[in-house]
Amino acid sequence: MRPTPPPDIPPQPEPADPPPVAAPQALAALWQLAGLPPAALGQVDLPGSGQPVLPSSFAVATAAQSSLAAAALAAAELWHLRQGGGAERQRVTVDATHATLDSTAWFTLDGVQPPIWDKLSGLYRCGEALGTPGWVRIHANFAHHRDGALTLLGLPPGPDTERAQVTETLRHWRAEDFETAAAQANLVVAAARRFAEWDAHPQGQALAHTPPLRIAPIDGAPPAPPIHWRGLRSGERPLTGLRVLELTRILAGPVAGRTLAAHGADVLLLNSPHLPNIEAIADTSRGKRSAHVDLATADGRATLARLLGDAHVFLQGYRPGGLAAKGFSPQDLARQRPGIVSVALSAYGSNDGRSDSPWAQRRGFDSLVQTATGFNWAEAEAANLDQPKAMPLQILDYAAGYLLAFGAQAALWRQAREGGSWQVEVSLAGVGRWLRSLGRVPGGLAAVAPDVAPYLDAPQASGFGQLQGLRHGAQLSLTPPFYDRPSMPPGAHPAEWLQD
Repeated sequence: MRPTPPPDIPPQPEPADPPPVAAPQALAALWQLAGLPPAALGQVDLPGSGQPVLPSSFAVATAAQSSLAAAALAAAELWHLRQGGGAERQRVTVDATHATLDSTAWFTLDGVQPPIWDKLSGLYRCGEALGTPGWVRIHANFAHHRDGALTLLGLPPGPDTERAQVTETLRHWRAEDFETAAAQANLVVAAARRFAEWDAHPQGQALAHTPPLRIAPIDGAPPAPPIHWRGLRSGERPLTGLRVLELTRILAGPVAGRTLAAHGADVLLLNSPHLPNIEAIADTSRGKRSAHVDLATADGRATLARLLGDAHVFLQGYRPGGLAAKGFSPQDLARQRPGIVSVALSAYGSNDGRSDSPWAQRRGFDSLVQTATGFNWAEAEAANLDQPKAMPLQILDYAAGYLLAFGAQAALWRQAREGGSWQVEVSLAGVGRWLRSLGRVPGGLAAVAPDVAPYLDAPQASGFGQLQGLRHGAQLSLTPPFYDRPSMPPGAHPAEWLQD
């Protein structure tokens, strides 16, 4: 490929960091955005707020604590609603250390921590042979993504190709050229940018005023009366009787489903029998049932339509428009199941027909969004490094997962009071912009990661082996969240709802 000359654009000054925002203020802003009762905010305890937990210059602990607290408080508010609104509200407690460690994807199978990254995943120098130095991040955890990137570079696909070969080949690629070529081939690569570069980028500008989540009635949906929720018996968790269809695969969506399951929802995870999954599915499938449905077939789509008829929440992580092409757009969902809450995750935001969202259809993972939107360079500069540095956890994924669960419950609360069918949208890039708004943490890079041992759940038998993960990071005073079903591999259960 002939390299594209770098654009003749003068460097932009880095934007000033906003003042730090404490977790209670971040939670209050999310709560107001969702239109939920202010009185509930008086029932939250957030110990450790403002203290760094993991080494980062960003407020990753605040993001984890406030987003998880939003999801837990929304569950408590649904419990209050199902008590007729007259009962005393529950206390909700979310400790900053617990919430942050619960967002690190820490778990063991048979006493061993599975590897998180493929050997070819990570950051690489680019363009040195062209005089246009830069960096890219390659995501190679799936074999087809790894092999696609290697083929694009003219290298042998398969597990035997080494990082040194990739590094040498990328010396002859400009970073943004490789990013663009990979996107055109439906691969997952991101060029490393600084915040100022991302803010000037068309996709950065398209997201400039995007809130961390969007909750709204589904446009054009037919009228739907409020769903009447039965009262809860003593000890029943807030989401008992709630049916959630989950069509997600990578961290953020599965974390959202797991969060809803911890509060009592019947979460049915649907996987394609032909697609791979990452090792973390063992941890994120706690509390769920897991079935196979092939949406490439008429039978699979008919099965999904049948399940939809009794669902309350439809949670999906397809690229924008992917499910609409199969007959399951938010409008389709509302016609087939009036009163549904449609919850969608994307990497860079829904296009909604907007011509100013050039990356709306682009694939992305947390690590890539961190790189593309400026976090890796900002973290590096805070650490006085001359190469990009990743944050110490996949905070965009986990905060997005908690916000998806929060949005789903907020929409359910509003549906129960106002009727209608609702949609919730969250993007990793939008969550990144929200994380930036929380400010920086002076001295945060000096934090020492605490021991996970005090927060571990008891080991449990699962379909993947003996599984040990962290207890759910939020506590409710009357209905503590927990995972009542063992984690099982995709296809372990029938594609059916449990009978009440």
